[in-house]
Amino acid sequence: MSLKKLTLPHFEIATSSIYLDAESDPQMKKYMFAYKIQIKNLGTESAQLVSRHWIITDAFGFTEEVKGPGVVGLQPKITPDQTFQYESACPLSTSTGTMRGFYSFLSHTGEPFNVEIPEFYLVAPHSVH
Repeated sequence: MSLKKLTLPHFEIATSSIYLDAESDPQMKKYMFAYKIQIKNLGTESAQLVSRHWIITDAFGFTEEVKGPGVVGLQPKITPDQTFQYESACPLSTSTGTMRGFYSFLSHTGEPFNVEIPEFYLVAPHSVH
């Protein structure tokens, strides 16, 4: 009996964030951040992003989990060497926080796998001295 080795696609996730001053209201404890995600397929096979799972933590350690299909209404198929990018936003009740999580994908053969989204920071100006 021989075992078939499954080679899953390999992805690189890059993140950036910015504070949205015009959409924030510190007096009301509303801090709004935009973030950009770039997902690059470094593998040799296509894969489809089917869902996301975010873990959002504010400055007090309060954690909220956000799960849902795809990203920004899409479930993109990402081919080898292709980079898919999108922008979204996140409200916080504190001027700093973090986001991390994972994307769930389906390989070209239908195998499910997850790709970690490395933790990144949400920081309003003048929050850190």
